[in-house]
Formats: sequence, structure tokens, C-alpha cells
Amino acid sequence: MLLATDLDGTFLAGDPEDRLSLYQTIAAHPEIKLAYVTGRSLEAVLPLLADPTLPQPDYIVADVGATLVHGDSLQPIQPLQSVVDARWPGETQVASAIEPFGLERQDVPQARRCSYFCTPEQAANPALGEIADELGCDLLYSAELYLDFLPKGVNKGSSLQALADWLELDHDQVLAAGDTLNDLSMLSANFHGVCVGQSEAALLEATRSHSRTLHAVRPGCGGILEAFAHFGFLGEHGIAAERRQAAQPGKAELVMVYHRLPYEEYRGADGKLQRRRPTSPNGIIPTLLSFFGDGQPGSWVAWAVHEDGDEPFDSHTTVDAERYPKLTAARVKLSKEDVDIFYKRFSKEAFWPTLHTFWERATFNEDDWLVFLKVNRAFAERTALEAAEGAIVWLHDYNLWMVPAYLRELRPDLRIAFFHHTYFPSADVFNVLPWRRQIIGSLLQCDYIGFHIPRQVENFVDVARGVFPLKTLERQSCAPRFITYGCAVGLERMTTALDTGTRQVKLGAHPVGLDIDRVRNALEAPKIKELMGQLREEQKGVKLILAVERLDYTKGILEKLNAYERLLDDNPELLGKVTLVTVCVPAAREMTVYDELQTQIEQAVGRINGRFARVGWTPLQFFFRSLPFEEVSAWYAMADVMWITPLRDGLNLVAKEFVAAQGLLGGRGVLVLSEFAGAAAELKGALLTNPHDPADLAQTCYLALNLPKSEAQARLRELFDIVCFNDIRRWGEDFLAGVQVEEEREPLTLVG
Repeated sequence: MLLATDLDGTFLAGDPEDRLSLYQTIAAHPEIKLAYVTGRSLEAVLPLLADPTLPQPDYIVADVGATLVHGDSLQPIQPLQSVVDARWPGETQVASAIEPFGLERQDVPQARRCSYFCTPEQAANPALGEIADELGCDLLYSAELYLDFLPKGVNKGSSLQALADWLELDHDQVLAAGDTLNDLSMLSANFHGVCVGQSEAALLEATRSHSRTLHAVRPGCGGILEAFAHFGFLGEHGIAAERRQAAQPGKAELVMVYHRLPYEEYRGADGKLQRRRPTSPNGIIPTLLSFFGDGQPGSWVAWAVHEDGDEPFDSHTTVDAERYPKLTAARVKLSKEDVDIFYKRFSKEAFWPTLHTFWERATFNEDDWLVFLKVNRAFAERTALEAAEGAIVWLHDYNLWMVPAYLRELRPDLRIAFFHHTYFPSADVFNVLPWRRQIIGSLLQCDYIGFHIPRQVENFVDVARGVFPLKTLERQSCAPRFITYGCAVGLERMTTALDTGTRQVKLGAHPVGLDIDRVRNALEAPKIKELMGQLREEQKGVKLILAVERLDYTKGILEKLNAYERLLDDNPELLGKVTLVTVCVPAAREMTVYDELQTQIEQAVGRINGRFARVGWTPLQFFFRSLPFEEVSAWYAMADVMWITPLRDGLNLVAKEFVAAQGLLGGRGVLVLSEFAGAAAELKGALLTNPHDPADLAQTCYLALNLPKSEAQARLRELFDIVCFNDIRRWGEDFLAGVQVEEEREPLTLVG
């Protein structure tokens, strides 16, 4: 069958339960073909195609019948569209002919029609009809306000009839649904029809004698469901058996959804699965765990690799029975191939470069996207089973972009929050993603979305406005919390609430904070104190410039090395007086995308040392390996200058780690920070530099090396205050406070 439905007041209206029931029925029956038949233009229909809660149409009849396209490709349905095109005299000709009448053109997208605001008195002017005849157009007047000039003989009914004939459908296989007078033509075409509840009185009167048209009681989707039952679609049981049961609520009031478990799993020598504390430094995991330290029931949803032939899979494990007695790890079973495609390949080769504005490096693969969707669906299904009624679900980062769409369908009762740890770019960059509409449509199913800084919030809003007709509900000043005009990622005001038309979405800026105690404990370890003493002795008479970063083209490593070479060239008095120490954490072996960059870096290191090294002095020490956090902390404490130069970065916690180490020991090290790092909008006191400008990189580093002692101390004191006050505990609590702003429950706080 074909369901041909008007949108506003019909398919998009009705009781939420009726809407869900109809949408699920359509999804469960692929034999039901869906056609949107609307007065909207195709351009105005596009936002609906990005809404994951709506069934996607097989066909779209837009512009009151003047536009006919396939729902998947949006390409014209031929030869039907050509017939309409041949009858249209052209927008310019119609607009010019109507200009003397002084009608106001509707400020909405229009194609193959011209739409005007028109009073009943103006519409009664016979000269309008004469002009329409001369142009070869029909007039359609509706709601005593709107006047459409359409191609002769074209309306919703004629185009629906042409579509049904093209599909070779019998009239009994078509159900037309509408609610206003401009739907009359398709309700008069001898199909089965329904005027949904709360339809215009004029439409009800005009169809009162139609034996094949039902006047339904329930509005919107409820009326369509009545018609399904009335006309016997889907057999004698109608749609009663089609309603899918929502996932049964679990017990967790707070569900963390993160790609990693809060512990590491590995295979022991005997081949059995074992677990240990995470070896990778990640301050976020301990913070998120702290929300469960008071015995609050909760779940941590993350993937676990499982292959055929492995031991039976445990969907649930305890995390730490002593510290978190009611926290359960809910494991999502994935194969190694799924993980490799979803995370190591697709996320890193398609999304990572695009998010960091290196779209020319991105590789888009539709098959990989399907795996990404499958994994996100699995995360959503597991989450739906864990969460209690009305629970908070806290999703983390771009790897889980599509979870909100699936989760909202499975559990509409949940309060969904999302924190975007990675940089979020401007619309002209993000829009290169082939799946941008689906991604934004999914994120707008959230109740709260957090980013590091206001600029990233506004970038998201800008992208979303290109997908949905959003209304701004709230805005707020960014100062004094954030820098406004003083850096490349600064902003004066940001949006904090949006209305999508179906829900309100709150937004917030929450720079991830630092675990100060972790740095303090590292510095107090006896072996680290000893190491600091050794470094102090080794660096006597030499100023230490430190850089700590992962091997990644976004980090600006090569640009920094070239700038350092320029610094030594331009300032020969620094030879023998300064050393750059770089700790570069290598990428995983399978991440071959970084091989060329690694080669270029090694060549630059060799060139610089070859040019400038002398007996007893090496200008550049490059550690191409991961060092323990405690050892890195010792280097932080001994550095005179911390040189952080990412070309683009969501935040950069290394900058805060350096500030903490220096502040705890009463140092006066200078932070040189890329103004394209998110932290630049927060860390007042840093010397900001443009990593895309080699001269500025070198000059700012030189300034840092020669900064007066009093100024260096003042800058560090300001930075240390910021880092200590806005620590990782405050980050977590502030984020959840934003999520719970309209909740009556007690706010969740970190424990321990």
C-alpha cells in the first residue's frame, strides 16, 4: 500500500503515543510505502529527513504537487517531474505579472510555484484569475491567507494520482491523509482518504459526501491509525499487534556510556581473560567513577571484544565491589573487526581529521558507516536495558554520535546528555561529512549537550541551523569565565538553549578540568623527587623548553620543530643556552596514517641536531615513546617554558598538567599555548601563539625565554588559580548540574 500524507497537522501531529505507534507500524512493514505530500518546498522538507524519530519517505510530493522526487536520492521522479516542468511559465514571469497587485511574497522556499499572503478581499479580485489564465497557471487559496500560483492542472491530488499510476497501484491500495483545504484535491481523487481529527471545517464540509473518506476523531497520526483500522489495512488485527514494546527499564539512575571500560581487559599467559587498572593516563575515568562512590546504583556501558570460540560472554561484571558496590559494567559485545573498523579506522580516518579541520585527509566509506551505525545501535540497546525510568544517560564523544537517535526511540523517558570531548568545527568544515544530517539529527535528540568552550557550542549551533529550523531560546555572555576577543577561539556570547520544534535542547561550555591530587601525588613520590634533582643538575645553565604530545598531524609537531630551528637561526646567542625536550607518544602500530608524519619528524630532528649540536650540548632531545605520568610530571616541574602548539585541539590537558606541577612547587615556568587550542579560551596568563605562523611561533617562544621573573610569576599564579578552581571535580558537577537544571531530584556529586 501507499500512505500519502500531508505533514503539518497530519503526519507530524497528534498524541505522542499515536505518533510512536504509527511510526513503528510503518517501520515494521516494508510493504507500506510512504509519501510525504506537502505544501512545503523540498528544501523545507529536508530537516525532517534528518530527524531520526520520523520514518523516511519513499517519495516526496512537495510544493503543493509541483515537485516530485524519490525519498532516498531526492532525484526527480521521471517522467512525472518533466510533465510539471513543461507547464510552469517560470518564477520571474509570474512574480512580474503579480507585482502590480501589491501582494506580499511568502518568505519561504518555493519551487515551480509562487506563494503570497492574500486577504479574502484581495483573493476575490477577478483580475488575479485572468492573470493566472494568461500565465497558464491555477490559483489555490487556503486558510483565508495563502495564495499559490501553480502550474496548470497541478495540485496534490493530480500529482498523487500520477504517482499511483506510475507505481501501478490500485486506488484501494492508497490512503491519503490531510487536515486542510489544500488537501482536498487528493481526498477527492477516489483513493481511500482520512480527514484527521481537528481538520479545517471547510475540508470536513467539502468531503462530507465522500464515501471513501473517513472523518477521524483523533488528531494527526491518531486519525491515520483510525483509518488503518477502518479500511482494514494490515489485516483483521489492524495495527494492534504492531506496537513494539519499549525496553523494560533497568535499575541504574545514572548510566555512563563510554567507549572504554573503567578497567582494562587482557589475555593472560594461560589465554584466559583478566583485568587490571587502566595503564593509560586518563583523568576522566576516575572522575566519572566518583559519581558512583556513594553507593548509587549505576551502569557503565562500554565495548568488550569477544570472538567465536572465546569463553561464554558476560554481559555484566562488577567494577570494584568495595569502592563502587552498586556500579555494574555493562559490556557491549563486539568483534575485533568491529572495533577496528568502528574506532581505529572509521572514527580516526573519517571523523577525526574532519573535526580538527583537516578534511582533506578524511576518507569516507559507506560500508564503514554501516558498521558505525551497527555499533552505536548495540550501545543504545544495552543502555536502554540498564537505565531506570527517567534516568540520566551520559554519553561521551563522537564515537557515539548516533546513540541518542536509537536511544530516544527505545526509551523516550530518558534524560540524555552528551559531552563532546573533541573539537567541534565550523559548518563549512563539518558539512563535508556525508552523514552530517543524520549526526546532527541524532545529537538533537539529547536533552543536554556539552562542549569544552563557547566557540565549539556556537559551531555546533551553526551546523545545526543548516539542518533544522531552530529557534534560539537563551543566550549568555562568555565573560568572565572565558576569553572573548583575545584568542582565535574566543567568543563574546553563546547559545544555551534551542527549540527544535519538538523538544528543547540545553547547551553548555564545560572545559574538562584536572585531577590536581594526581599531579601532587606524582611529585611527592621519592623517586620523582630524585629524578627532579637529576634533571636540575643536568640542566644547569640551560633553559629547558618542554613539549609533550601524541604523534598526530593536529598537534603541530613538525611546525614547532621548524620554528625551533628558526629560533636558533635568528638568535645565535641561544646556542648552548637552551634545549628543547619533546616527549612524543607514538600511535598504535595499526595506525599507519601517521607513518609519513613520523618520518618527517625524524628527519627534522636529525637536521636540527646536525646543524646546531656541539660538544656537551644537544639542542633537541626527542623521546619517541610514552613516559610514565610521574616521570612526565618531573619534566613539567623542571621546564622553563612549556611549548604547546596544536594546529587545532578540543582543549589540551597537558597545558593544565604543566601549570599544576609548576604551581604546586612554586615555580615560574611560562606556558606558551596555541590560540587554536580550546584551553586558550580559558587559561588567562598563557602566552598565546599562532601555530600557523612560523615567525610568531619563534618570536613567542623567544619572549617566553626572556620574560621578566615578576611577570612570569604573576602569569603562573593566575593560571594556577584557574586550574585549581576549575578542576575535574567541578567539571563533572557543573555538567550534571546543567543536565539536572529542571530536575527535582537531588544533584549528583562526586565522592572520594
